[in-house]
Amino acid sequence: MPGATLIYMRDFLSSDQAFRFHVALRKELHWNQGVVTVFGKRHPIPRLEAWHGDPGATYQYSGSDHDPQSWTPTLQKIRAKLRLVREDFEFNSVLGNLYRNGADAMGWHSDDEPELGKTPCIASLSFGASRDFLLRHRTRKDLEPVKIHLETGSLLIMEGATQENWHHSIPRRRGKNSPGERINLTFRKILSQYSQCSR
Repeated sequence: MPGATLIYMRDFLSSDQAFRFHVALRKELHWNQGVVTVFGKRHPIPRLEAWHGDPGATYQYSGSDHDPQSWTPTLQKIRAKLRLVREDFEFNSVLGNLYRNGADAMGWHSDDEPELGKTPCIASLSFGASRDFLLRHRTRKDLEPVKIHLETGSLLIMEGATQENWHHSIPRRRGKNSPGERINLTFRKILSQYSQCSR
């Protein structure tokens, strides 16, 4: 993938650990269904969301400012596990997405908001049902889209110029192969000044 830096760890957590975290996250996080404005009309976002982090880690996405809820015990445990992977993982916030079934999805986008810096480091963890994660280059039509099957307990690290050069999405999966519930956490660092990621 030209212009991207990705690392995928399929077995970052055991299936038992992932299950226990899933149950705890479902109960602890401050889940809500946001809205997005498209061509002047407001639509419910097709998933539930939760934004947690340090005080002041305000994040703007989908046209709204989001002030963080405080860290929960489970989020603190997961953040500590990430620090064991790399010491430069100094995340101060996390976005949770709860996909209730295959009808819930995430449209094409990049995590390129100014408060994340020019080259954000994002650590994405999956719990529950597996879902396809698609990536497509933002300008090069000669490159085929890339698909990563995100399994429960997996960790996907995106950094460098990935967000600058690539879009990603979670497509709908309806019908007999519709998956069950999935929780995704994307740990981020909100910058007080728009500086680059340390790595």
